[in-house]
Formats: sequence, structure tokens, C-alpha cells
Amino acid sequence: MKINHEIIYIDTEQSIEIYNITPKIQEKLTTTKIQNGQVCVFSRHTTTAIAINEYEERLLEDIKTYLRKLAPDTDQYLHNDLHLRIVPPDEPMNAHSHLMAMTLSTSEVIPIVDGKLALGTWQSVLFVELDGPRTRSLSLQFWGEELD
Repeated sequence: MKINHEIIYIDTEQSIEIYNITPKIQEKLTTTKIQNGQVCVFSRHTTTAIAINEYEERLLEDIKTYLRKLAPDTDQYLHNDLHLRIVPPDEPMNAHSHLMAMTLSTSEVIPIVDGKLALGTWQSVLFVELDGPRTRSLSLQFWGEELD
């Protein structure tokens, strides 16, 4: 069994944003020789998430609306009492972003079959930015049987 590790970098533009990273993952997969196995997609941040769902414009807006209702940025949160803890000078008040991220997931494992991601017809791997804009990094770990 072979294991490959890759990093994807994403420069986000908005406070809450959803990216279809399926093509980036598939592109990285083609640089490996893995034909059958799995890939773990892992977000390396506490205010981002990974999800598998449909990448459809109106649904993406529904997801953003849902997340904003779940943890409004206007609510009061203890984490936002920046004067009560040691923080960098540019620390944002982002407790709502942490709470949104906790309701989602930091990773997904996707099967690889015949050198392709084995996703369903309407499934895409989504990267969810919850505290942007920022530069983010995702870890991809591919493992499985290589092409002979």
C-alpha cells in the first residue's frame, strides 16, 4: 500500500464562503499512482470545515443562511471578550465561526476507485470558510494500491 500527502492552499475572499474542491483533489490524485484506496481531506483550521454535498448556487446560499442563524455574529460570546485573554493584535471576534465549524466536520474520507474519486452523481467535496478572508491550507492524504 502506498501513502501520499499533498497540501492545497485556498485564498478565501468572504467571511462565509463555500468552494468546490473536488477538481483540486482529483488533480492531486492524478499525480499519485493510486488506483484504489481512499483520500482523507482534512482542514487545518478551527474556523473552517469540509463537507460532502451538492454544489448548487441556491443551496450554497441556503447553507450560509442556515449557518448564520445557527451562530449569529451579533450574539455575545465569551470567546469574544478579547480583553480577558492574551491574543495577537489582529485577533478577530470570531466565536460564531468556531461554533459553526463545530457543527460541521474538519474532514471527510472519500473512496478512490479506478483512479477517480468515487462520489455520487450530485456529490462534491466542499471547503467551507467561516472566518475569512484568509489563506487556508488543506491536507490530503491518499492511500491505497498503486497502478502497476
